[in-house]
Amino acid sequence: VNKVTRVLFKNYPTLSDFANASIEDIEKAVYSTGYFKSKARYIKGSAEKLIADYGGKVPLSIHDLTTLPGVGRKTANVVLGVLNKNQDGVVVDTHVSRISYRLGLTTTRTNREKAEKELNVIIPKKEWEHYSLYLINHGRKYCIARNPKCETCPVRDICPKVGV
Repeated sequence: VNKVTRVLFKNYPTLSDFANASIEDIEKAVYSTGYFKSKARYIKGSAEKLIADYGGKVPLSIHDLTTLPGVGRKTANVVLGVLNKNQDGVVVDTHVSRISYRLGLTTTRTNREKAEKELNVIIPKKEWEHYSLYLINHGRKYCIARNPKCETCPVRDICPKVGV
């Protein structure tokens, strides 16, 4: 994704550039990320909506952000965390959901909204952004979905390994 965003913003430096681009051109730019057809529609649609409804500014509320095409709570919380450190909750992606469940911190592995609510209660708000980033990195390196590397995991001695 990071490689794609550099090229994407070089080719489309403004919201108007995204809004005026063809979906086919955006599809080509995001092809390597998977789900490129949906992502291209969401990018173009979000740019158009930001211009039409928000004067070209990114809204700073979870409610407004989730009205943008393709933007759910996870993406909205990432945006809020990056823009103004005012997240509405822990960002729960596939890694955070899986690892929090395996650690016994949540009661669900598949319902991200429920997992977010459970984590919001036990993780201090000031740590929400860091918690997600740490678990994403941990999930990529150790707590892999199908073949976790429990033998080299730095938290193996305290991990209950729920569902492993």
